[in-house]
Amino acid sequence: MRADSLLRQIRVPIVQAPMGAGPSTPELAAAVAGAGGLGFLAAGYKSADVLAIEISATRELTDRFGVNLFVPGPRAEAERFGPYVEGLKAEAADREVGEPRWSDDDWEAKLKLLRREPVAAISFTFGCPAAEVVEGVKEVGSEAWITVTTPQEARIAAKAGADALIVQGHEAGAHQGTFDDAGAGEAIGLLALLQLVRAETDLPLIASGGIATGAGVAGALAAGASAVQIGTAFMLCPEAGTSQPHRRAIAADGPTELTRSFTGRRARGIANRFLREHRDAPSAYPEIHYATAPLRAAARERGDSEDLNLWAGQAHALAREEPAAEVVARLDAEARQALRAALRADS
Repeated sequence: MRADSLLRQIRVPIVQAPMGAGPSTPELAAAVAGAGGLGFLAAGYKSADVLAIEISATRELTDRFGVNLFVPGPRAEAERFGPYVEGLKAEAADREVGEPRWSDDDWEAKLKLLRREPVAAISFTFGCPAAEVVEGVKEVGSEAWITVTTPQEARIAAKAGADALIVQGHEAGAHQGTFDDAGAGEAIGLLALLQLVRAETDLPLIASGGIATGAGVAGALAAGASAVQIGTAFMLCPEAGTSQPHRRAIAADGPTELTRSFTGRRARGIANRFLREHRDAPSAYPEIHYATAPLRAAARERGDSEDLNLWAGQAHALAREEPAAEVVARLDAEARQALRAALRADS
């Protein structure tokens, strides 16, 4: 079964992006689904047991949602991240710095859980899972969506058996889904990337990155996407678990940057003190993530936005504080209006 069959089941071509470390909640996923879109849970940083609880809670609210998994990457050598972590310890004073370590993010246990408790779609980020993993997802009735950031990654994902590709432009907030974070490849904007990936495959494409208005939705659909994936525009919704300092930063108009400072993997966030002072952070995920986790947790607890990872897309200032269902309805109406206006302009 092709993924466009799932996308045809949703009344509105809007997918709520999985946002780890708080913003994604069962309530947010269900609200988006109830409004005609498709919601997602973020499984990153959670154990399989915690994910099972969240899946159960979401099933009580909606019968159609997806789950996102992080594909495990290679271990980083200590020489790569050691000096950076030592620098954090030197400046932390009485604040705790975590122990850098590698983890597969409970990968096998989560796959086993999702084979036992299938969901509508499983999306993969940070790499392409093995073909047998993709096949296992499809065998239980779920669809396998793989995040790509280059045409080359799209070819790899299609060969592995992906049902659909989440095409992530560099405008996107939070982690970039690139397969090789340490590589020096050029970051590609969403519009160019949609065209390049469409030239490689006829798989359904879900556009992601910097989409915050109906006009943005319309533009992505016109460029060949079957749906759009939106994250930051949902982060101010009451159903989202976004922290208060993060909400304040999103509502402002601060610039964003790509940084490895918080996790050791490129991610887009609103520039703050920590980001500016650690622009030399090496590629070492999840080792640096675990080192900075206590610093970020403490900053969140005290409401300090200067030491917090303020993940956000480039269009974050356009996010509105309104219920998720209203966001979906508004973007849908705006997109329809934008497409009609474009057709009239052509006539």
